[in-house]
Order: sequence, then C-alpha cells, then structure tokens
Amino acid sequence: MDHLKKQAAQAAMVELDIAASKLDASEILQIGLGTGSTARHFVDLLGEKVASGFKCICVPTSNETAAQAKALNINLTDLDTIDRLHITIDGTDEIGPDMSLIKGGGGALLREKIVAAASDKMVVIADEGKRVDHLGAFALPVEVNVFGLKATKTAIGVVMQKFNARPEFDTKPEMSLRMDQNGKPFMTDGAHFVIDACFGRILDARGISSALLEVPGVVQHGLFLDICQTAYLAGPQGVSKLTA
Repeated sequence: MDHLKKQAAQAAMVELDIAASKLDASEILQIGLGTGSTARHFVDLLGEKVASGFKCICVPTSNETAAQAKALNINLTDLDTIDRLHITIDGTDEIGPDMSLIKGGGGALLREKIVAAASDKMVVIADEGKRVDHLGAFALPVEVNVFGLKATKTAIGVVMQKFNARPEFDTKPEMSLRMDQNGKPFMTDGAHFVIDACFGRILDARGISSALLEVPGVVQHGLFLDICQTAYLAGPQGVSKLTA
C-alpha cells in the first residue's frame, strides 16, 4: 500500500498551489503537517518543493513529524506564534461517506485535531482501503489522562454500553490500553495514554463524541467530524478526489 499512499500525497500537492494562489504577495503559506505513514510521504514531497524555492511555514502535529521536517529544511512554527493555518494535510485511519474520520492510529490525535481545527481547510490523503461505508472497523483511539486511568476506563466502558458497542469487525478486546514496542503503555507527545475502544459500526458519531468528551479523564478522541473538506484516495485505478 505504500506506493498508493505516496500517490495520494503527490495528488494533494496541488492543494498547496491553490491555497498559495489566494494569498497576498506579502503572505507566506501556513501549513499543518500531519503524522503517520501517509503524511510522511507528503512531508518528503514538501521538502523537495521547499528545496526548489517554495515558501511556507509549517506546524507539525508530532515530534516525529517535526524531526522529519527539520531534516528537510522546512520552516517550522507553532500555534502560539501563529493562531491560524491556511491548510492542513494529514492521513486517516478511516473515512466515511460524509467525510467523517477516525484518526489516531499513530497516537497524535490530540495535536492533529488542534491543528486541523485551526486550519481554513483540512485535506486528507490515504489509500482507497481507508474508505468505509460506516466508521468503526478501526478501533477508536481515545487519548486519556494518566491520572485516574481505571476510573476513566470504567467511564468509557459505560459510554460503549450506552451506544451498544459491538466490535464485530475487530478481533481485539473491546477496550485496551495501547502498548508500545517495549511492552509499556504508549505515551503520546503530550504525556497521555491512549485507549483503543472497539465500538464496531458507529451509527451515532456525534453522540459518541459528546459522551466521551464528558468523561473527565478523556483528553480527546479520534472522531473528526465536520473538519475534513477534501480527500485524495489512491487505488489501483488511480487517485480519486472527494469533497464535502
């Protein structure tokens, strides 16, 4: 699938030229850089474009992406220095018919959502396999505070019961604390844990979103609703463009 991810990233590069064309001569394009295997291709391509003279300044959504961008001499900033971005380009774990997303497989969901929400436009890049009829085959990442983990897990379980979670698409446990490659709890860049909650087919994304955010220990979740405006999905027959 890696070549398809690269094709999607390449197709989305046109969005930078479109966004840049709308700016005044004195403005520099401000870009949010996503995290994950597909976003990594985009950052590589952006590095090539920057090396050819393209002007931009970017906000990365993870330490990993920041390190990659710095190595490619891409100018970086943060949302304390600038409070608005012209465009964010990022990958996704699932994309539904209404452009709703599940993100967070790479563990950067909080920063990804902050950056996407601070952007005039969010563009998703992915292989065609990420396109689904209903969200939920991919376990929903929920970023949680380290303090009070057991109580938070119990409260998330209540939400799952309320929304009749049925992880029929997934053989993993209904809810699990994400572990790293060393067998220790995975820690996000913001020093939080991630719980992967297998809801199964998600029919009420807004209800689940609201209920999870009411749990005191939940920092954020991976449902991205009403944020993505355009998507480039690459498959064997080429790249298709979706718009909200």
